[in-house]
Amino acid sequence: VRLPDGQVTEESLQADSDADSISLELRKPDGTLVSFTADFKKDVKIFRALILGELEKGQSQFQALCFVTQLQHNEIIPSEAMAKLRQKNPRAVRQAEEVRGPEHLHMDVAVNFSQGALLSPHLHNVCAEAVDAIFTRQEDVRFWLEQGVDSSVFEALPKASEQAELPRCGQVGDRGKPCVCRYGLSLAWYPCMLKYCHSRDRPTPYKCGIRSCQKSYSFDFYVPQRQLCLWDEDPPG
Repeated sequence: VRLPDGQVTEESLQADSDADSISLELRKPDGTLVSFTADFKKDVKIFRALILGELEKGQSQFQALCFVTQLQHNEIIPSEAMAKLRQKNPRAVRQAEEVRGPEHLHMDVAVNFSQGALLSPHLHNVCAEAVDAIFTRQEDVRFWLEQGVDSSVFEALPKASEQAELPRCGQVGDRGKPCVCRYGLSLAWYPCMLKYCHSRDRPTPYKCGIRSCQKSYSFDFYVPQRQLCLWDEDPPG
């Protein structure tokens, strides 16, 4: 698939129609592994990034982040449709037909990993490396609580008002200080809609393909120490 910056990377897509879920995984040019999981049964989507550390800067081998938000059913094609997709030409470089507008999310609630299965059975596998860095939003929490998810799944972070007073990590020199971190990722190519065709022989429109989309996301979240957000540098100048 072609990334927004023009570079090319491999992407894998999987569908599980029994679990009613879809997963997508791609490697960014800097080595970061990005995955996206859509859990249709629970109305949950999970973004995970495994970011390689710079060992010469004293960072650990990798850092994992998980961002969990409500899945809208019109965002991506159903799992049974995804399970039927076949590649005619695996070596083709695919470019999304539609670039959807970027989304900016303020992640102001933490997800308790030990209770995460109550939110989605996929959380334990997907976010296993990100135990202390699983984030969601107040509005998603309200939706899931109404769906009957137990409140023990969620933990408060410093309130948005307190976070508003914190500097962005890019402006903080002291690596031990708390700040608001930003992380961006892009789903380079995913089947976002089914296409329907009309034919004289058939009374109703029938499924005859997919439309592909690309979408970028950026997440703001609280970190207790600047060193947990070393990629978020202020642009020079």
